[in-house]
Amino acid sequence: MFNIALSHASLATLASFYVVFSKVEDGPPVIWRPTLSVVEQSHLFDLMKELNLSNYRELHHWTVENRDAFWRRTVARLGVVFKQAPREIVSYNKHSTSVSVEKPGWLNGARMNIADSCFLAPATQTAIVFRDENDPTQLLHRVTFGELQSLTNRIANGLVNAGFKTGDAIAIDMPMTMESVAIYLGIVKAGMVAVSIADSFPSLEIEKRLRISNAVAAFTVESFLRAGKRIMLYKKLLTAKAPKAIVIPASGPFGTVAANLREGDLSWSKFLSENAKFESVACDPLFATNVLFSSGTTGDPKAIPWSHLTPIKAAMDGHYHQDIHQGDVVCWPTNLGWMMGPWLIYQMMNRASIALFYGAPGGAKFGKFVQDAGVTMLGTIPTMVKTWNASRALDPFDWSRIRCFSSTGECSHPDEIFYLMNMTNFAAPVIEYCGGTEIGGGYITSTLIQDHAPSTFTTPSLGLDFVVLGPNHQPVALDEHGEVFILPPSIGLSETLLNRDHHNEYHKDTPTDPSGQKRPLRRHGDEIHVLYHGYFQAMGRADDTMKLGGIKVGSAELERAMQVHKLVHEVAAVGVQPAAGQTLLVAFVVPKPGFTPPQDLAKTILPELQVLIRERLNPLFKIHDVIIVPSIPKTPTNKIMRRILRDQYAKSHASNATSSSSSSSSSTSSSSANSSSAPKAKL
Repeated sequence: MFNIALSHASLATLASFYVVFSKVEDGPPVIWRPTLSVVEQSHLFDLMKELNLSNYRELHHWTVENRDAFWRRTVARLGVVFKQAPREIVSYNKHSTSVSVEKPGWLNGARMNIADSCFLAPATQTAIVFRDENDPTQLLHRVTFGELQSLTNRIANGLVNAGFKTGDAIAIDMPMTMESVAIYLGIVKAGMVAVSIADSFPSLEIEKRLRISNAVAAFTVESFLRAGKRIMLYKKLLTAKAPKAIVIPASGPFGTVAANLREGDLSWSKFLSENAKFESVACDPLFATNVLFSSGTTGDPKAIPWSHLTPIKAAMDGHYHQDIHQGDVVCWPTNLGWMMGPWLIYQMMNRASIALFYGAPGGAKFGKFVQDAGVTMLGTIPTMVKTWNASRALDPFDWSRIRCFSSTGECSHPDEIFYLMNMTNFAAPVIEYCGGTEIGGGYITSTLIQDHAPSTFTTPSLGLDFVVLGPNHQPVALDEHGEVFILPPSIGLSETLLNRDHHNEYHKDTPTDPSGQKRPLRRHGDEIHVLYHGYFQAMGRADDTMKLGGIKVGSAELERAMQVHKLVHEVAAVGVQPAAGQTLLVAFVVPKPGFTPPQDLAKTILPELQVLIRERLNPLFKIHDVIIVPSIPKTPTNKIMRRILRDQYAKSHASNATSSSSSSSSSTSSSSANSSSAPKAKL
């Protein structure tokens, strides 16, 4: 384990060393080993002692073979509050039929409201610490659990007073602030359903989510400042033809600015009740608390309800895998439109404080916030870390209180892992964490009590298991990769979808467990490389979705955004996964007939396509390359054969498409261009 801070050049050398030696049969090089004190202070060690188990592998095996007992202990450790205790933890039997695997019957007979379990810490303990990047004083604000609970209750009473009923869907289109956390918990506490919408979405995407969820109201802010730019959020909601809006006034360097409200909309001050007492609504555990959205391969995003069960999974992962303790300060720059927003809120079930930075987490102000707030667990996405590494803006700050990092959203590269660890003098490891909205957390992760190799996972999440299968539905060999299938059941796994057939999405035509037990599997869609000595590496999506900038997006959505370009006849959006690092978006374009395209069409068209994606989908989605082709391969049923395009691109660009970590701009090429036209990889 390293014990000195390293220079930028040294970090690059270490990353290069890792890439060269990561495939040897002794396993990928280990760069962090837990000390005895780290192990003995962990929640995992506590659980192992309770069960008289000697190592982590035994523990994981026990949690899979004894799911009832594992979740019973976890519910007790978290202190989940019940209004009526469950008759049983789970009715599933591992020898039963596939129907029970899909709907296993968790916490049967219980009545609960999961918001109650977020307020178990002392009322005087800090629940939220925050800072606004636009505040010239750069003050650090703290809200106690007692204060947050009072505001949550005032919001719940405000919802009831405004005439909303149990089960109503209430959207939240806001940045991640103290108020949005209280609004989220107030909706849940009132027995209603929070509809998560990212504040970066254009009006068209907002409209889709309001329509799919049948939202009857929406919380928003008049506007807010981010990186010096004012975002007019209320106006976007109006363009999306939103239902009744509750509008928080804008705040900024010129004071508070209230919007001219549409008839029927409510100002924040008129909405809030003065009554700070509220008895939470008792619900069945499967009653929806939140609708989140995950892009698929068709037009509308997939609408995934979270129930009162799902937060237990999120809190469990934080409890064991990120090892979050009472009094820890957890920071994860995120938004309620992404599952990590609710995930972060539910770490309050671990009696931890959450740290919110109001602004873009890319510069020195964020680095100072992490230092001043005393963050102990910092969550990231690799794209964000790549920006930090390139700018070096965070180097002056003291992040020594961080006990661990966690990385999710896309495949990481050793460059980013070495950079993060160097920020704590290699004292804090990076917990690689991969899952999905429909899981409520991770299915594959790492821990603080196992050795760490950069950009790798060490274990399935506790309480569930998976298999990695090749094309013949048999387990892949060591040093091979295949598609992941989850072995259900687990608390947190979705059981319904609002606008899809859940069985068709996750269970139809899936293989059975090849171990001989004939247990049915659940489809997930990730590609995983099985390394030596129990390590795994993420390889991106096996289906036609990809993760760009940490956000899952469907190829079809990207194609629709680019198709409107005046020179585009057809376009295929393909996610190319390098050996290490983030997925690269490559657009294969067939020009419109009737004209001779210029030789530099790819170079000309790339920035214009980028503008379309930014305006119609998300500014975080970056095009890596544009390839001009005469036609796009398709199946007899007219489906784009993206795997063929992906393989062709990988072969023709093998020498330079291994990583985008050093490229600050996208490359462009034509079908006849050689591989030297793209930027060389930096290792």
